[in-house]
Amino acid sequence: MEFREIEECGTVRRRWEDMDIDILVKIFQSLTVFELTSGIAHVCSTWRLAACDPFLWRTLDLSMLKSNFIKIPLEPYVYVHGHSDKTLTQLLKISLNLSRGNITSLFFHFNLYVSEDHLTYTAQRCPRLKRLVLPAWNRVETVMIKAIELWKDLESLTMPSIVNSPRLVQAIATNCRKFSELKIMGPFDIYFASSLVTYLPTLKVLSLRCSMLSKDTLIFVLDNLCCLEALNISHCLLIEVPPPPAPRRIVRQLDKTILEKTSHLHDFLACMSDTCIMCQNTTNDEGLMRWYKYDEGLWKEDEVSSLAL
Repeated sequence: MEFREIEECGTVRRRWEDMDIDILVKIFQSLTVFELTSGIAHVCSTWRLAACDPFLWRTLDLSMLKSNFIKIPLEPYVYVHGHSDKTLTQLLKISLNLSRGNITSLFFHFNLYVSEDHLTYTAQRCPRLKRLVLPAWNRVETVMIKAIELWKDLESLTMPSIVNSPRLVQAIATNCRKFSELKIMGPFDIYFASSLVTYLPTLKVLSLRCSMLSKDTLIFVLDNLCCLEALNISHCLLIEVPPPPAPRRIVRQLDKTILEKTSHLHDFLACMSDTCIMCQNTTNDEGLMRWYKYDEGLWKEDEVSSLAL
């Protein structure tokens, strides 16, 4: 494609490298990450400078990219097709090279299964990360602690339920001094709650939307996370577990005790309506949402605005 500065018959043609970088950056703002990494940085030196502009790389949004996978009975419980891993590897390599360490927000799809190598590579090249949305940890739980150690500025994390929560929460408390908000996508039990109380007592925002949550765990959180400003239990499957042999029951309405304990919160968000579609979905899925059954992007929503994508 010819774009040279030639004057013929009163017509002036300019070269690609003479284009204004600010204009290019504004144009590149309208591109997706897939378009930004498709080769525009190789057009010329000016285009590469524009493609590396920090303004374009504050957020790396991979929330539309999914893995081609199958469920398996043993850990990590998913087998990811090699082509999916290769696609993610290439996308991360180009994106993280162009971003030059300027990414502060990073979003992954709940069906994008990042490998240990992917996470390690990403952590090393995103030292300024403040917000991470990583709903699937099947293949990275063992190296997540090491990644957390590199993210000193991490403030916000969206994650699934995990078995070994104390080690992770302690790592966040030790390394991420500005950490303030957490979203758990999956069942939230007293064990996880105890980890938060022990290691992150100054947590300000907690979202448990569409999760399974016991009444005792909710009360424990309200009694012990004294710095909490916002709590979201919208569409949760709230259960009460009486002494055996009585069966557990679903709590359909918050009682006076819980409402009194939430009165000091700046934002307490709850929805337990029989007519609410999301509440029905959580009940049908028994507190472990099968997001693939619902509209694409529904999993990204949150009643706490800072946690929505």
